[in-house]
Amino acid sequence: MPNVTVNGVDLYYECHGKGKPLMMIAGLASDSQSWLPIVEDLSRHHLLILPDNRGVGRTKPQDVETSIHHMADDCITLIKHLGLSSVHLLGHSMGGFVALDCAIRYPECVSTLMLAATSAFNPERNKALFYDWVLHLMAGMNLELWFRNIFYWIFSRRFFENKASLDAAIRFALEYPYPQTAVAFEKQVEAANTFDCRESLASIRQKTLIICGKEDLLFPPEESIRALKAIPETGVAFIEDAAHSIHMENPRAFTDCVLRLLSN
Repeated sequence: MPNVTVNGVDLYYECHGKGKPLMMIAGLASDSQSWLPIVEDLSRHHLLILPDNRGVGRTKPQDVETSIHHMADDCITLIKHLGLSSVHLLGHSMGGFVALDCAIRYPECVSTLMLAATSAFNPERNKALFYDWVLHLMAGMNLELWFRNIFYWIFSRRFFENKASLDAAIRFALEYPYPQTAVAFEKQVEAANTFDCRESLASIRQKTLIICGKEDLLFPPEESIRALKAIPETGVAFIEDAAHSIHMENPRAFTDCVLRLLSN
């Protein structure tokens, strides 16, 4: 898969399928591979563009200056590098912050906007939680325990009833060949914690879909909707049997939401 040098980083990205382009931006500590549960189905209908954000995955160097603006600039530069005038844009969690920033600062490059498990800012509880995750990682916490602690926040109660799935998720995280450094994780946390676009939401003119996992603890549906309701043309989709990691827990329902919007 290709890399392109943009804004001081060697940006890794993958393209799958063909059709109208859909860029999908991953969340905190996640990269292009986090979309695997929905890539096959979506790529039957669209050209998927999956970048590794700066500070994670195969984008190098990881320990580079990082902000939501930087990540948005990287995405827009990639769009232009691919010779595209605009894309449908889907962002998950911190990737939703990036998608919002793209829509606000580069509206001509965004056809429609999909915001999954996200908000217009990171609330104070999440800021404290994310900083605690940084401190635990920097202190050398056992990685299996560290991942388990995060999983309690991003997966639904139903997910923990299947021990095999939980064990597989832990194993995947521990054995992932492109781990994020502690410094890079801290920089992404700082980027997420300092972002706030509430005052600019009314300027967004793209058709927008807010996708909420009904059991999301990090960005509960009612809080996400309250924060994003200032976007003029907005719809909401609720996904059952899913918490924060919506597309991992209920990929079929998530894919259906995306395709319904893009088929209109």
